[in-house]
Amino acid sequence: MYISIKTGRLAAIAALCMALAACGTTQPNSYSEISSSSKLMPNQNNDTGRVPYSYSTPANWKKYNAIIIDPVVVYRGPDQQFGDMSEKNKTALASYMQTQFAEKMTPRFALSRDPAPNTLRLKLTLTGAETNTPVLATLSRFDIAGGIYNGVQNARNREGTLTGSVIYAVEIYDAASDRLLSAFITKQYPRPWNLGASMGSLAASKAGIEKGADALVEQLK
Repeated sequence: MYISIKTGRLAAIAALCMALAACGTTQPNSYSEISSSSKLMPNQNNDTGRVPYSYSTPANWKKYNAIIIDPVVVYRGPDQQFGDMSEKNKTALASYMQTQFAEKMTPRFALSRDPAPNTLRLKLTLTGAETNTPVLATLSRFDIAGGIYNGVQNARNREGTLTGSVIYAVEIYDAASDRLLSAFITKQYPRPWNLGASMGSLAASKAGIEKGADALVEQLK
């Protein structure tokens, strides 16, 4: 009897974990109205699940020592993925992106407004976002089923349950020639066990922006 009850509980937990995995995860589009849309292809090296579409040409990033960061644009195309997010929250995330990417880039690049040689131009388009589910985003880290699922996702560096995220397009140009060097769509989110990022409606989206900015700096080294 004990074994039967225990087995039943484990089966119920497993079923709930599968349900948690299926809900609340938005898969990014290639976004028809961004400039590089026609060049973006499914990313065959998308091991992390964070960069589903990409485009690149051979580029020597080391020769670039300055960067122009265009104002972050909130995407308005029909395939945007903001759900019912308010305009206020979209604007807040776009502003946070502008600040974070400028701060993260400055140790590597001089910020510039001049499309001179050895200068990159970075275009960021916020295309989607999800907010944390109030209270449940944090509680799901501690209940049995959510704890198991989020523990697995944390080990895989994948998305947790009921947690917010941010989706955006990155387009990198040679500023002097206006030639597109690299473009990609990315979905960013914090690790499931980043409890601070589960508190507050935009906390996870902002943590995702920070992770994305760090990742781009690494790419451009």
